Amino acid sequence: MAVHERSRQLQQRAEKLFPGGVNSPVRGFRSVGGEPPFVARAEGAYLYDADGNRYIDYFGSWGPMILGHAFPPVVEAIERAARNSASFGASTGAEGDLGELVQACYPGIEKMRFVSSGTEATMSAIRVARAATGRKRIIKFEGCYHGHSDGLLVKAGSGVATLGIPGSAGVPEEVASLTLALPFNDLDAVVEAFEQYPGEIAAVILEPVVGNAGCIPPGEGYLDGLRKLTSRHGALFIVDEVMTGFRLALGGVIELYGIDADLVTLGKIIGGGLPCGLFGGKREFMDLLAPLGPVYQAGTLSGNPLAMAAGIATVGYLREHAVEVYPKLEETSKAVAEGVAAEAANAGIAIMTNRVGAMWTWFFGDSAVTNYSEAARSDTAAFAAFHRSMLESGVWLPPSQFEAAFLGTAHGQVEIEATIAAARAAFAAVTA
Repeated sequence: MAVHERSRQLQQRAEKLFPGGVNSPVRGFRSVGGEPPFVARAEGAYLYDADGNRYIDYFGSWGPMILGHAFPPVVEAIERAARNSASFGASTGAEGDLGELVQACYPGIEKMRFVSSGTEATMSAIRVARAATGRKRIIKFEGCYHGHSDGLLVKAGSGVATLGIPGSAGVPEEVASLTLALPFNDLDAVVEAFEQYPGEIAAVILEPVVGNAGCIPPGEGYLDGLRKLTSRHGALFIVDEVMTGFRLALGGVIELYGIDADLVTLGKIIGGGLPCGLFGGKREFMDLLAPLGPVYQAGTLSGNPLAMAAGIATVGYLREHAVEVYPKLEETSKAVAEGVAAEAANAGIAIMTNRVGAMWTWFFGDSAVTNYSEAARSDTAAFAAFHRSMLESGVWLPPSQFEAAFLGTAHGQVEIEATIAAARAAFAAVTA
């Protein structure tokens, strides 16, 4: 049994300072039980806790550590930038450098704006959509998480799903009523919504590959169908790639599925581990932003020089080495996801594996998962027991059945074999 005494002490102190002892709910381990380790450092594919225990990391700061922790070019870029000051509150050339890299990978982003988080990005994109259309309502999909702004917490995934709550206290009914939450992968529901609210829907926003209800890929023709419906009804199509951007392909899901989006939101990887996001898209919509147009959006730390430096190093490396990076991510992710699923099958434990590139989820159940209601039928108690056993064996999975797992280029054969061995032991313990 690993020793967690120092982590326990840190948790007890944190509970006196922070609600639940955490600054983001999923860190509290409420849905999986046990005591959350406190991380002291990380390198490559590994996390090290305050007690010196080592873990193979399968959440990667929830996605951005695609090149591994403390990737030397990123560390060096941050150090160089920090010598010139951590923030200016004024424009820098680095913003344009990262912007050009993003545009090279996402040609459909004609103009963009940097912000400090994915929440800011999606909130701002919706503001632009409402201004562009003069409409108030938006469509989102059950289990899709687009940050914690008021209107987007209706039937959201991520921590909202993990904690089993339908939305959030403190969100006025008048705000929530403007959000139509529909089942993912159901085009007929979208058709009906447009018919019910003609001329009222400003935008459809979605995670094109859901990651915050667990990994759920789009059905065949679904994304194209959404594009056609939004075009027909004069609504904007907003593709939230905060999680999937640069992870599933160099050009994200936009490239992978050939999507024509009006607006795109990005985050996670573009900050190289530092707080950063962006929203961008077609020029006619982005030029509505102040100082050119009437839509106000601002942020003192937008385009922060440290985040720009980390993003340039990360995205620049991905672009330069894409032909090696993405096949490796596919190969390693496939080996881990299918290897663990095979161990479950050998032990007679029902698991459904959904995977797209370097993100996946093992749903504990025996039926296909194509939307949030199906994901919600998973055996969360079985997942929690699995999570605790894997953690004790040195494998740190996302502490929720409703969060996708990730890996990076630092994961290799040693980590694959150790993960599968840990899973074999976990399943054996369940069936003993």
